[in-house]
This record gives sequence, C-alpha cells and structure tokens, in this order.
Amino acid sequence: QVQLVESGGGLVQPGGSLRLSCAASGFTLDDYTIGWFRQAPGNKREGVSCISSKDGSTYYGDSVRGRFTISKDNAKNTVYLQMNSLKPEDTAVYYCAATKLLYGSRRSEAYDYWGQGTQVTVSS
Repeated sequence: QVQLVESGGGLVQPGGSLRLSCAASGFTLDDYTIGWFRQAPGNKREGVSCISSKDGSTYYGDSVRGRFTISKDNAKNTVYLQMNSLKPEDTAVYYCAATKLLYGSRRSEAYDYWGQGTQVTVSS
C-alpha cells in the first residue's frame, strides 16, 4: 500500500552533483512531512533535510546547508533532494521518510514510512 521509493543515487566525483528522488505511492505526499536521512557504515542515521506538511518550510542539517536543496512536486507526488558540491563525507545510503507531524524531526523514530534507500558514493 504505502510506499516510498528513492532513486538517483550513484557514484560522483567530489564537487559534483546528484538529484535524489523520493516517489510516494498509496498516499498523498503533500499530507506528510518528508525527511531525508543518511547512514554510512558504522555511523548512526543522520537527519539531512525535511520539508513541512504545514507550510512547506524546510530544514537542513549543518553539514549540508548551502549545498543541498529539498523540494517537492505535488503533481508527481515526489520529493527531491538536490545535492551540489558533494564531498566524500556525503557518502552514505540516503533514505526518505514520511511522518504525520506538521514539522520534521531529526529523530528517525518520528517517521512512520521509509524507503529502501539509495547509495550515494562521492569519490575521486
């Protein structure tokens, strides 16, 4: 029923760009706050960005602010994460997640639905 599917990951050189997509099915994405998380091997899951269901306001983690941009296309029921000026430290599996909360949370536990993840590798 409810599904989130990430795509757009891959291998990119430092300084390069990728756009990740999070496509929702089985529910209207606009009714949910959507968050992006990432997890590298041996690390805890880290909140990257989110977009509020209440007013569309956005949040960015300190490590990505100024480089990443979250947006959504309600007609396509899809949320995007544009990643520019990528660094090796950005290497991780990236997940999108959905919550009924009106504003996002850095805590993974706040999110009800998760995608399968997409691998982003930044390396020369």
